[in-house]
Amino acid sequence: MLGLSSDNAGCRMTMSISVQEPSLDAELRSILLRVARDSIQHGLHHGQPLPLDAEDFPRQLRPHRATFVTLQRQGVLRGCIGHLEPLQPLVVDVAENAFAAAFRDPRFPPLREAESTDLELHISILSPATRLEFSSEQDLIGQLQPGSDGLILEDGSARGTFLPSVWEALPEPKDFFTQLKRKAGLSPSHWSPTLKVYRYRTQSFS
Repeated sequence: MLGLSSDNAGCRMTMSISVQEPSLDAELRSILLRVARDSIQHGLHHGQPLPLDAEDFPRQLRPHRATFVTLQRQGVLRGCIGHLEPLQPLVVDVAENAFAAAFRDPRFPPLREAESTDLELHISILSPATRLEFSSEQDLIGQLQPGSDGLILEDGSARGTFLPSVWEALPEPKDFFTQLKRKAGLSPSHWSPTLKVYRYRTQSFS
């Protein structure tokens, strides 16, 4: 329904509804972080994501999952790309999103090798997105769970998402939703009967 893109608060996205997967243990998370970093290094020298076969990895990393990869340097955003739709095996999605965050986020120039030495990588694995039912903006805001909810907003061609990490900067539900409308290209006061909002959660690690 949505396509790959990026944004400083929610990154870029696609959307899906599927079954929740169990959390990954420390060893599996370490593998994904290594794959993400290796994919960036491969991109520096070859201009493309690290090629890999999901069958070479543990079975828990093979199911199709939606992910975001966020890059920071000294706590400052340096790139963020991801999907809301599970398009490919988890390990492949991480490799491709890490490369895209480093070299294809339109807000930043392509990553230089000198920047890779102090690059911080953050991976978010998304849960299924479920549509929220509400009768008014006040009703919707009352259903939000600060610190936990990622949101997707759709109204016609307007679309936007905020990852749960955005609550750190926007802890008040009303502010969170207002800024999500701005991100989607809508006015802060926008409301319509065609507006749709979906909730998702993330497993995030670095």
